[in-house]
Amino acid sequence: MTIAIVTDSTSDLRPELRAPYGIRSVPLYVLFDGKMYRDGVEIQPEDLFRGLKEGKKTPSTSQPSPAEFAAVYREALESADQVLSLHISGQLSGTVGSARLAAQEFGDRVTVVDSRSVSMGLGMQVLRAAERVAEGRSVPEIVAELERVAAQADIRFTVDTLEFLRINGRIGGAAALLGGLLNIKPILTVKQGRVESGGRVRGHKKAIQDIVDHVRRYVETHGGARVAFLATVGGEEYLREVRAGLSGVPFEDMGDHPIGAVVATHAGPGTVGATLEPITA
Repeated sequence: MTIAIVTDSTSDLRPELRAPYGIRSVPLYVLFDGKMYRDGVEIQPEDLFRGLKEGKKTPSTSQPSPAEFAAVYREALESADQVLSLHISGQLSGTVGSARLAAQEFGDRVTVVDSRSVSMGLGMQVLRAAERVAEGRSVPEIVAELERVAAQADIRFTVDTLEFLRINGRIGGAAALLGGLLNIKPILTVKQGRVESGGRVRGHKKAIQDIVDHVRRYVETHGGARVAFLATVGGEEYLREVRAGLSGVPFEDMGDHPIGAVVATHAGPGTVGATLEPITA
C-alpha cells in the first residue's frame, strides 16, 4: 500500500525538504497590484514588501480551487494507492474546504486533514506524516498520531509592526497607532486552529525573551521537543537572537524556515517565532 502526501504552500516547506518524500504542494494565491500570483512559485515575500514600499496596494490572499486539488490528487494516484492531504487550519483559510470538495471524486482513496495550524505548524505535521509513510504506517495510524501531536503542539511568535494586523482586520487602527507609539509587541499563538493573543510586552528584547522562555518551558515540560524556527523577511537577525538565547537547551532542531508570501501578507516583515511539538506522540 503506497501513500502520497499532499499539502499546500502555507506549510512553508522548501522544495528540498519535500523532495526526499515526494511531497506535493498546492500553492495558494496572492492578489497584489491587480494580479494573481501563485505563492512560492510566482511571488516571494520580498516582492510584497518591496512593492508596498513603492506604494502598491495592500495584497490579499485566496485558496486554490477544488479543480486544482483534484488535478494533483489524480496525478498522485497514478503511482500511489492513497493520498493523505494536510492543510492550513480551516479557521484561517478555505483551503481545506476546497481539498475536501475535490476529494469527493476519489472516495476513500483521498483523506483530507485539517492541521488546525499554519506555517511550520502545518509543515512539521507534513514531515511527520511523510516519516510515518516511509515506516510503512497506514493512513488511519498516521492521522491518529497527527491528532495526538496537534493537541500538544504549539506556535509562539511576535510581529515587528502592528500595521499588517491592522490592514488585515486583526486589530483596530487606534490600537495599532497606540501600540506603535508605546513600542508594544504582541505575542501571538495558534490554538485550536485560530490565531490568538498570548500577551503583549513593551520592546523588542522582551518579545524575543518571551519566545526563548516559552521554548525552554515547553522542552522542560515535554522532556524534549522538535522545534522549527520561522521568520519573515527582516526577521533573520531576530531569529539569531532567539537561537542565542536557547544555547544549551536540548531539543531536536528542525531548522530555520522563511515564511512564505501568503502568511507574510498577514504577519508583515520582521516576524519571528518558534513551532514546537513533542518528539513522540
